[in-house]
Amino acid sequence: MAGEKTVETTGFLGWIDRRFPLTALFKEHMSEYYAPKNFNFWYFFGSLALLVLVIQVVTGIFLVMNYKPDANLAFYSVEFIMREVSWGWLIRYIHSTGASMFFVVVYLHMLRGLFYGSYRKPRELVWVFGMAIFLSLMGEAFMGYLLPWGQMSYWGAQVIVNLFSAIPFIGPELSLWIRGDYVVSDATLNRFFAFHVIAIPLILIGLVVAHIIALHEVGSNNPDGVEIKDGPKDANGHPVDGIPFHPYYTVHDIVGVAGFLMIFAAIVFFGPEMGGYFLEYNNFIPADSLKTPPHIAPVWYFTPFYAMLRAITSDFTWVLAACSLLGAIWLFLKANMKGVWRIIVPLVLIIIAILMRTMDAKFWGVVTMGGSVVVLFFLPWLDHSPVRSIRYRPGWHKFLYAVLIVVFLVLGFLGTQPPNPTLNAISQIGTLIYFGFFLLMPVWSRLGTFKKVPDRITFHAH
Repeated sequence: MAGEKTVETTGFLGWIDRRFPLTALFKEHMSEYYAPKNFNFWYFFGSLALLVLVIQVVTGIFLVMNYKPDANLAFYSVEFIMREVSWGWLIRYIHSTGASMFFVVVYLHMLRGLFYGSYRKPRELVWVFGMAIFLSLMGEAFMGYLLPWGQMSYWGAQVIVNLFSAIPFIGPELSLWIRGDYVVSDATLNRFFAFHVIAIPLILIGLVVAHIIALHEVGSNNPDGVEIKDGPKDANGHPVDGIPFHPYYTVHDIVGVAGFLMIFAAIVFFGPEMGGYFLEYNNFIPADSLKTPPHIAPVWYFTPFYAMLRAITSDFTWVLAACSLLGAIWLFLKANMKGVWRIIVPLVLIIIAILMRTMDAKFWGVVTMGGSVVVLFFLPWLDHSPVRSIRYRPGWHKFLYAVLIVVFLVLGFLGTQPPNPTLNAISQIGTLIYFGFFLLMPVWSRLGTFKKVPDRITFHAH
């Protein structure tokens, strides 16, 4: 009968298939899911992110068995895990290393999407789900960072939660609600523990499932940015330029997993602190609400955004206000907007420019830090390039991508350093470049001479 699912009729697998579509799901998402045959090493990082998620969930479960979410006991329960629990030191170091490596592979996964235009139509929802995963991951990491109850954990949470007080009208009450007290205390630790262990992991897993389902619905992108579904098909209706994900890319990913696990193990066994970047030295000191560390900085994967936050000073808001006014003038005179939008958008920018000079710079620092992540959600609608992949864009486009990467790394370094006027000036320049890259993308992404995109993917056997 047309449309009827093929069911395995014998054995234990047949018994399952008649009650749950196990074989059908395997075929749909693995053995009969056709992916482009020109994937390169950049396509390791999606599966590696899934691997690290599993590592974090499993090690987290074992850590929770001995962890005490109590302000008087939390630090010492971590020490107990490290010193007294059998293999506890290994589980803790795998979990702490996994937190940093999660961001390493996610940043590289996002960079690949940026290079090859994996956010472009019809994959907008895939990208939005991916960015929601990134945002949830940031929340998960921030809340988990408080749990060791060390000096940097305590004061880092104190500084970040206090930032919410800069929000007009609701800020102080919002900060109080997040902390559950007037300072970071046992109430804060308990609610962060609940979110870190239960709430956000459930959201993360749900978003990962949605991300994969959305991806398999529209098909994977590739380094050429060519849609294999629109290309020639074989006698069975499968894309000629595609190959089954299983067994070809499962084996391909195993190679990446093997290499990743060697690096991961080397860090766990020989340098789990990574010079104080993965595990800060101040976090091996119990939290003391009466003794502030001389320099408070978040863990490395937040430092680019932290540097942008610190870059917004009262003087710098003049620069931002001027940029908003120039943007309003340009949009009104030159942008290809019609109707009421040609008035509304410039008017909003003018209002923002005025508010920048009348509201506290701390508030605009929080807006900048949040906006640096939120702007990534809109990437599918900011990029107006006629081609997807960086391979077929003008050479100076590649230079802009290189500048963005360098600026992000420099901001990450600056976020770890004690503030001073020189470094803050560099952070301000970096912040302007970062936002300029994305907000001006509708203009520069269309400029230049683009190479002809091939009708079929280019593939060279290894």
